[in-house]
Amino acid sequence: MGIAAFMHISPDRWAMDAIPGSMAVESIPLPRRATSGSAGYDFVTPVDVTVAPGEDKLIPTGIRCEMQPGWVLLLFPRSSIGFKYDVRLSNTVGVIDSDYFHADNEGHIMVKLRNPGPKPLVLSAGDRFCQGIFLPYGITTDDAADGERTGGMGSTGKK
Repeated sequence: MGIAAFMHISPDRWAMDAIPGSMAVESIPLPRRATSGSAGYDFVTPVDVTVAPGEDKLIPTGIRCEMQPGWVLLLFPRSSIGFKYDVRLSNTVGVIDSDYFHADNEGHIMVKLRNPGPKPLVLSAGDRFCQGIFLPYGITTDDAADGERTGGMGSTGKK
């Protein structure tokens, strides 16, 4: 039994978030593992992207993920991107909470790449660029979290 399912965001949401020239949301491949021993589910870029040295680029993936409570999806750059180009995620590790699926933005997973290295990273539409790994998480015995998510990135704890 799986603990999660990837799916596309709606075409209406994609119309708001997509970079001009992106592939149609329905044609974006859902994240998948390359081998049976792979921990990470590879995400592809839906548009040609160049991240120049010293630049950040936000990549809307067109993907959302429904997870069972008690699980988190962590996003990391693919190893080859870090080794060859020094490129990393701007937030170091993307944390996709199980309740993000129900956010106002449909739980649209966005990935921001930062290139502090000396050479540009050039990605073509369909290239694998980051990977997501599912992990269970624990809570403390005195946990009293009772808030409900409404917004997307950086929205929890705001009034």
